[in-house]
Amino acid sequence: MIDWSEAACGDGLYDLATLTLGHPEHLGDVVSGYGTDVDLDVIRAWWSLRSLRGVRWLVEHGFDPTTPGGEVDVLINQAV
Repeated sequence: MIDWSEAACGDGLYDLATLTLGHPEHLGDVVSGYGTDVDLDVIRAWWSLRSLRGVRWLVEHGFDPTTPGGEVDVLINQAV
């Protein structure tokens, strides 16, 4: 199945970050399948941006981003 709903030109590392967001333990496996020219700091930066955007959306729509397992937990756990 191919989902083109978010198709756009952009940084391929953004896709790797999206795939591994909240699961940094899988980053090594994903990167090894992608190739050797991967800047892990860029992926970590994309993680942060995606999580912060998620926090903003949740707050704007009346949800609590600090709920256990939510976006704030993702931000904290990926920083460790």
